[in-house]
Amino acid sequence: MTTSHYIAGRWVEGQGSDCISVSEPALGLPFAELMAASVAQVDQAVAAARDALPAWKKVSASTRAAFLRGFAEQLGQRREELITLQMRNNGKPRHEAEIDLDDAVATFAYYAELAEQLPSKNRDVPLAAAGFTARTRLEPVGVVGLIVPWNFPLVTSAWKLAPALAAGCTVVLKPSEVTPLIEQTYGQIADALGLPAGVLNIVNGKAETGAALSSHSGLDKLSFTGSNNVGSQVMRSASAQCRPVTLELGGKSAIVVFDDCDPDQAVEWIVAGITWNAGQMCSATSRLLVQDGIADVLLPRLQAALQKLRVGNPLTEEVDMGPLTSQAQWLKVASYFATAREEGLHCLTGGQALDREGWFVSPTLYADVPKDSRLWTEEIFGPVLCARRFATEEQAIAEANDSRFGLVATVCSGDLERAERVADALEVGHVWINSVQAVFVETSWGGTKGSGIGRELGPWGLSAYQSVKHVTRCLG
Repeated sequence: MTTSHYIAGRWVEGQGSDCISVSEPALGLPFAELMAASVAQVDQAVAAARDALPAWKKVSASTRAAFLRGFAEQLGQRREELITLQMRNNGKPRHEAEIDLDDAVATFAYYAELAEQLPSKNRDVPLAAAGFTARTRLEPVGVVGLIVPWNFPLVTSAWKLAPALAAGCTVVLKPSEVTPLIEQTYGQIADALGLPAGVLNIVNGKAETGAALSSHSGLDKLSFTGSNNVGSQVMRSASAQCRPVTLELGGKSAIVVFDDCDPDQAVEWIVAGITWNAGQMCSATSRLLVQDGIADVLLPRLQAALQKLRVGNPLTEEVDMGPLTSQAQWLKVASYFATAREEGLHCLTGGQALDREGWFVSPTLYADVPKDSRLWTEEIFGPVLCARRFATEEQAIAEANDSRFGLVATVCSGDLERAERVADALEVGHVWINSVQAVFVETSWGGTKGSGIGRELGPWGLSAYQSVKHVTRCLG
């Protein structure tokens, strides 16, 4: 693939020094290559977005909504192609790839509706003081850089791209070098819809490309989803420009199971929270806190459920969990298995890479994990679950909150009043009660503590790409 970058409405060849090898994780083999964008091409993409901004800002909200609906419709028309690509490049089982596609479609449709509901550019503001009038305007923040991860391509980019376009911003999108192919779809759709040149630009590359974009003086905002290590670098780059950022970073989330919960239902919620996308989720509920009264019943059932999961190639088998998406991630998870052996953790099931082609690991459960274990405190990004017991509600809340992360949590209890009370006490951005991790576009997404800055989805996602201007006039 030579023309893998979409700049100023044209597909161009990469001129960077890096060759990106795109792999099929179920086989552990590459199936495509593309040349990265050069720093000069990042400059060109930002310049194109800057040139397109004045006209795009003036486009009516209804016109922007029509483009967003066009994205939703075009994604739906490419459904089978995109589902297959998610399965092949990410290793996702079919049912997960289908949900990803539906999520992206719903995101564009939702922000099309929000775009149409945008208030008029001017809104009067009542003042207590006499002799003055005031009005407020919501304006697009400007040119935004969007850097997205490899675990949910197409989805995470939709969460950023749709509200940015709805707000009237122009965009430079940098996909992950691990999964760069599926985001090319957005450029193809832009061509098909006649989106004005420069409104959407896509540059592919590795760290050099990401650094060039995140430090670029031509951006007005940067939105990044990824690891804390890279997120801190992005924030440093933004601080040099005094530029606003949205950061959606890591997690080490808790799932709290009280002894009045149905154990079979709890097992379903626990398994989904740690094995969806092979555990490669910032929201993975990888810390299981289980109350003493149910632990001896729950843990054996959970062990059996994990052992029954079908792990394999989603393109050739009916599976519950696919491979890890990259060799680097496979090696990282394997290193945590080694750490667990060194720490003498009690492994109920799993704890090893699978002896087959591709980047597969076994769903894993460790019991009675000490609070100072690296596996309890660090984000692993794989299907590795650590369990601890607790006695009281107060202890559960304290241990769940004892983390440098604060993205999500799940509460499982037959006492809904208690479940709501615990949800309110948890220091996170999103809590599920007696549920799998259902994420709806109308709700917010983001965390507290080290899990990031700002919110995506819902009206909060749109406001992240808007700036507020007030105009005050003296009547005298």
